Amino acid sequence: MSIQQELQKRILIIDGAMGTMIQRHKPTEATYRGERFKNWPVDLKNNSDILNLTQPSIIEGIHREYLEAGADIIETNTFAATSIPQADFELGAFAYEMNVEGAKLARKAADEYTKKNPAKPRFVAGAMGPLNKTLSLSPDVNNPGFRAVTFDEVVAAYYDQVRGLVDGGVDLLLIETIFDTLNAKGAIFAIKKYFRDTKKQPLPIMISGTITDASGRTLSGQTLEAFYTSVMHARPLSIGLNCALGAKEMRPHIEELSQIAGCYVSAYPNAGLPNAMGEYDEQPEDTAHFIEEWAKEGFVNIVGGCCGTTPDHIRHIAEHVKKIKPRPLPVVEKELV
Repeated sequence: MSIQQELQKRILIIDGAMGTMIQRHKPTEATYRGERFKNWPVDLKNNSDILNLTQPSIIEGIHREYLEAGADIIETNTFAATSIPQADFELGAFAYEMNVEGAKLARKAADEYTKKNPAKPRFVAGAMGPLNKTLSLSPDVNNPGFRAVTFDEVVAAYYDQVRGLVDGGVDLLLIETIFDTLNAKGAIFAIKKYFRDTKKQPLPIMISGTITDASGRTLSGQTLEAFYTSVMHARPLSIGLNCALGAKEMRPHIEELSQIAGCYVSAYPNAGLPNAMGEYDEQPEDTAHFIEEWAKEGFVNIVGGCCGTTPDHIRHIAEHVKKIKPRPLPVVEKELV
């Protein structure tokens, strides 16, 4: 059963935060290193993606918790599994392997849950994060024209990630937490190039941007409509928002997106806004209440959680939207009259 068929029937649930769940295990430097990287010359703590290679049971266990909570789509643990951010850990050469193994872990868990209940198929989204270097902004305030990375370097890093995710068996490719649309365009170009080069059947693309504050703009300065217009050439399965905001703060932006999007709309907000300690306090029933209201208004097709959310959040969200009809796809005029 295809995800397109499922989206016509119901609101689908995407999983919650991976990092939040990893931290529940209280990982140490030794946890991240495992045996394989025991003597690595650089500290590896907080490199979540390396856990695909050193602690696969932790990652698979988190996937299972989200599937048990009702997630239809689980994201691979590959948010920063590209050569550019991995260079900080001197692990750029392992990026491809991180993606393959991350995809395999999610695939294994998803397939087991689909087998248990074929009427509720589970899908694996290959997570492609925004990178730690941006093409639109200079890191040097004294040199606004300087860039820490080139477009070709971004494309090459994402191409390697796509290759690993596809080889590992994902169903979809999710370009997420986009704060710089030019980086996202590099990811889109890499995806399209990979499928042209390999002549494989292209996978659906999900695109999820990040509105950083009450201004309603991305970090690189685009309004939501401008962002949407900039990426729709990719013909994505869905477009949406995640991260930065809680559901309460995200609502007006999701409403706007639902009115302009010619494809499915996704939303996975944080568990509220962070407190003074950088932690998230919003309770699962509160997050679910906000998202239920969006669903009743006909704003969304795919919902879930980002930073601070847990399987409990996903369980409550799934329960709150299960009887609500998904947002119907609008009829888009193909040409001006």
